[in-house]
Formats: sequence, structure tokens, C-alpha cells
Amino acid sequence: MGSHRRHAPSGFDRGVSAVLCVLSAATAFGAVPAAAAPSDPARAEVDRLYTAAERATEAFNRADERAGVLREQVGAAQDRIARQQERVNTMREAIGSLAGAQYRSGGLDPSLALLFAEDPDDYLDKAATLDRISAHQADELRDLQQALRDLSRQREEATGRLAELERSRRAVVRHKRTVERKLAQARRVLNALSAPERTAYDRASRAGTGRLEVPDLEGALAPSARAAAAVAAVRSALGKPYMWGASGPHGFDCSGLMQWSYAQAGIGLPRTSQAQQFAGRQVALSEALPGDLVVYRSDASHVGMYVGNGQVVHAPYPGAPVRYDPVGMMPVAAVTRV
Repeated sequence: MGSHRRHAPSGFDRGVSAVLCVLSAATAFGAVPAAAAPSDPARAEVDRLYTAAERATEAFNRADERAGVLREQVGAAQDRIARQQERVNTMREAIGSLAGAQYRSGGLDPSLALLFAEDPDDYLDKAATLDRISAHQADELRDLQQALRDLSRQREEATGRLAELERSRRAVVRHKRTVERKLAQARRVLNALSAPERTAYDRASRAGTGRLEVPDLEGALAPSARAAAAVAAVRSALGKPYMWGASGPHGFDCSGLMQWSYAQAGIGLPRTSQAQQFAGRQVALSEALPGDLVVYRSDASHVGMYVGNGQVVHAPYPGAPVRYDPVGMMPVAAVTRV
């Protein structure tokens, strides 16, 4: 992989090298200190609400992903139950046919009925057949009992999955309401600003620092063809709107953008930023290469893709499109090479 590394400096521009100078020596990731708290109370409140909404969005994604898995499991379990029930019904019919034949023989045990056969040779042949039939019938009964036990177990497991699915559905609804409430509160704060205050907010907030134009990425080489394809995909999404709970192609939340971009490269990523943090090998921030996932905050509630020279592409928050931002825009929790 050394032949694919960028020439010195190690992929970070001069601005980011200043950030790296203040990385903690006690951690392998070197979490970047958060920017100074804004003096504008409105900006602080909106940033707080957006952060809370993003965390709720990732919780929504996690619950929704789990609900999807459970729906598939429940569907498969119901199919297995239907097949098992059909097998049980067939076995019951077969055993019922044997019992009916015995009843129609006059209510006598079949072995007694055979004693009255006129031809002894015919009797012996039929006696041997009866032994085989009896053994087969006993096997059928044992198989039926086991099938009924399996059917009961499968129904119990399906009931448990259905209950978990309902809990996951309720969690989806709960997290969705939290996101909507936080975003509505942020809109109210912004709408209450005067025109000059809103202009000042936009200028001071991260909405005014991100870029859509291509930064200088000369010498920024991805470590693999798939990572390069993911970088190309994430850059193709520049300008697309942030949409919470969305994973493209017309809008994205942060983890949805990462999942979609790597899907274009033929690699499946988990749905949430928390799970994406462990979707590959973790490396030091100073060793980041294009295509690496940069996970932010201690709770891993935000994620972007490193594209070289100290820049990430990410879906920031509602109202801000997919864009470039400095890798040190907020505290870094981990860098993951997929």
C-alpha cells in the first residue's frame, strides 16, 4: 500500500496540519478539539438542536434497519411454518388412512384378520407385509410428534420476532417524532431572527464554511480501486440535499451518504454511523486516505468520507447540501478504512 500513499505532506493541507498539532498524544485517533463555543445564543441553540436531531436520526436509522431485518425473519419463519403445517397435515392424513383401513376390516386387529386367510402361504406373505406396515406406521407417528414439536417451536420463535418487530416499529416512530420536534424547534429559532441576524448566523455557522467546488486534491490517491470508486460516488452527490433518514440517490443523511457511495463501489456498509465505525480497519487520523470514513463525536453520531488534503465530503444537516468541509470541523472519534 506504500506505493499508493500521497507525497509529503501526508495528505493534509497546511490548515489541517495546524489542527494535527493539537491532537492529544494519549489517543490513537487524536480527537480534534471542538471549535470555541459561539457567542451568538441563536447559533448555539440551533447547533444544539441540529446535533440532537442528527443523533435521533441515527437512532431512527438503527431501529428502521432492525425492523427491516425482523420483517425478513418473520416472513421466512411464516413460510417455514406454512411448509411444516402442510407436512403435518399430510402425515395426519397418511396415519388416518391406515387407521381407517383397520376400522373397515371389521374392527379386528389386522393380525387377527390375517389368521383367517385360507392360503397359509398368502398369510405368511401378508404377515410379513403387516410387520413392515406396523413399523412404518410407528415411524410415521414418531415423525408426526417431532413435526408437531418443531411447528410449536417455530410458532413460538415467530411470535417472539413479531413482538420485537412491534417494539422496533414503536422505536422508529418515537425517534422520528424526536427528529421532527428538534428540527421544528430549530426552524422556529431561525425564523425568529431578523434579516440582519439571519445573515450573521449564516455567515458564522458552518453553513457558510462548506464548499461545493472541488478543492485541491492533487496527489490524493485512494488505497484501492473500490475506495476510489466510493470517492467518485460521494463527490457525485455534492449539492444533493440533506434528508434525514434518506440514503439516496436524491437526498442523504450522513450515514446514508456513506452507505450509498460504497454501494456504488460494490461494497455493502451498515446503515448507521455507529456501525460504520467498525465496518473496517481503524487507522490514525494522520494516516487517513481517500475513501476512509471519518466518524465524529464520542457517540459516533456523524460520519463523512475523507477525500484527501484535509477535506471530507458529508451530508451536514437540514438546509445544508452535501459538501466539502475540513476534516477537523468537529471532534473526530475514529477513522475507518473499509
